[in-house]
Amino acid sequence: MTIAELSLALMVLLLTPGPTNTLMLMAGAERGWLRSLWLIPVEVAAYLAVIVPLALLAQGLAEQMGVLRPVVAVLAGLWVLYLAFRMWRIEPMAGQETTVTRRRLALTTFLNPKGLIMGLVLLPAAGATGAAFAVLVVAIIVVAAFWAGLGGAMPGAGAGAAIPALWRRVAAVWLAGLSVMIVAGGIGA
Repeated sequence: MTIAELSLALMVLLLTPGPTNTLMLMAGAERGWLRSLWLIPVEVAAYLAVIVPLALLAQGLAEQMGVLRPVVAVLAGLWVLYLAFRMWRIEPMAGQETTVTRRRLALTTFLNPKGLIMGLVLLPAAGATGAAFAVLVVAIIVVAAFWAGLGGAMPGAGAGAAIPALWRRVAAVWLAGLSVMIVAGGIGA
């Protein structure tokens, strides 16, 4: 896989709506685009914490991945379901606690199944070189900024804005659906 092909594959995978993107969207809606950009290093670090070791050890882990995948899928699915539950119940007022915290974003990203795909399939196919990792980091930053920007562009969004209950509930339902798909995909594979 060439760097251009890797770039395209990473962008398509990362742009796909998922739990991390949902949190970045909600962060943009709560904090505004500029203030949510401070979460991007958290997302990058969490993805790299998963992807780098997997990419570097991909061949040795290939046989064990069949056993690990359902375990990771169940853990990730349960975490995303917990996030959905919390997002459904939280009623933040303007200026109070935000729905998206650094810790929630880090754990969600760390458990995101996209990390497995990038670490075990895409980066090893591109050679897991410094250039491949640089492309990965840039793709994560661009996509995170994009999702935060979408959230920041929502009507009524901004620094300290309370997210309307309907938006939070839609995001919670989406996350609950994703949790089911993550578990089903991990167990069914």
